[in-house]
Amino acid sequence: MIATVINALAILFGALVGLGLKGKIHDRYESNVFTALGIFTLVLGISMSQEPCNALYMVFSLVLGGLLGTWARIEDRILMLGHWMKNRLPGSIGEGQFAMGFLDASVLFCVGAMVVVGSFKAGIEKDYQLLLLKSVMDGSISILLAAVMGWGVAFSAFSVLIVQGGLTLVSGVVAPYADQAMIHAVSAVGGLLIMMIGINLLKLKEIKTANFIPAIVLIILFQLADPWLSRFTFTG
Repeated sequence: MIATVINALAILFGALVGLGLKGKIHDRYESNVFTALGIFTLVLGISMSQEPCNALYMVFSLVLGGLLGTWARIEDRILMLGHWMKNRLPGSIGEGQFAMGFLDASVLFCVGAMVVVGSFKAGIEKDYQLLLLKSVMDGSISILLAAVMGWGVAFSAFSVLIVQGGLTLVSGVVAPYADQAMIHAVSAVGGLLIMMIGINLLKLKEIKTANFIPAIVLIILFQLADPWLSRFTFTG
């Protein structure tokens, strides 16, 4: 768990640095920061989505996951949690895009191969190098995010503690099923979700990214069922 704690602290520290810059960035420059973050996030998502994965599994996972997430109103519930936290914090902390910053940062920092592989390595092999590298990356990104989106980014550190810490704790049970193909598939679908965040930051289209989170669970189920599904020619 020590590497996950360090990761969360790196996000918190980076966010505090970014918050020190908030308000000092002129509106026209803030737009440039959003554009830069959007392009970076979009390219990161595209890169992750190129991981080897059955294209049909990805499509079905994304479509069905989006339907399930919309039905369950996942994004609305996460935003409600963000607003609940915001309303219980001092006014200066709750200002700005608190809920959206919490949502976007949580998805960005909790989805991807580094989360899965790093957590497994930390839990099983006591190898913290990958999560420590992720800590540096997340801390750097949180500076820019917090500078334009506010305190919500800092509170995403709790999401990392829960998701990444949980994976580390259960790694011994889950690891036998998480082969390389599974990790590639999770990373590929996670990349699609990160692309959605990039599209939102660039204001190209408003996408309720969190509603597609069930796609991560579905791609895992598809991969587990692959030996059976591969008997059918449509998976070719």
